[in-house]
Amino acid sequence: MKSAVVDSYALISYLEREEGFEAVAKIFDECVAKDREVFLSIVNWGEVIYHAFRAGGEKTAKLAEDAMIALPVQLVGLEEIKRDLTREAAQLKAAHKMSYADCFAAALAMKKKCELITGDKEFKQVEDKIKIRWIK
Repeated sequence: MKSAVVDSYALISYLEREEGFEAVAKIFDECVAKDREVFLSIVNWGEVIYHAFRAGGEKTAKLAEDAMIALPVQLVGLEEIKRDLTREAAQLKAAHKMSYADCFAAALAMKKKCELITGDKEFKQVEDKIKIRWIK
């Protein structure tokens, strides 16, 4: 496997040990073993955090944040997202019925020219634009 982008769906599955978490764990192991990068948009990072807040409040959100820090994931922040990636995400959102955060994950996979790791069926709409590795 080459480098990959992981979306919030895959990370939440991994952190909460939901269906598909074994596939995400395997991807992390592969990337560490082969010195390949896994990217996460700051927008999708925020989506994981807000999900944790809703699920269990401040303590759960802090646990999720700490867990993500420990993962072999490179956070792509605002300094890299800038206008081009945001414009691509906006264009995807205008053309497809996807969440705006999902559009950032797809746009990042397009920019990095790597596959997207997800189980979110919304991404079926952009399979012609990016390679997707389905976790379930």
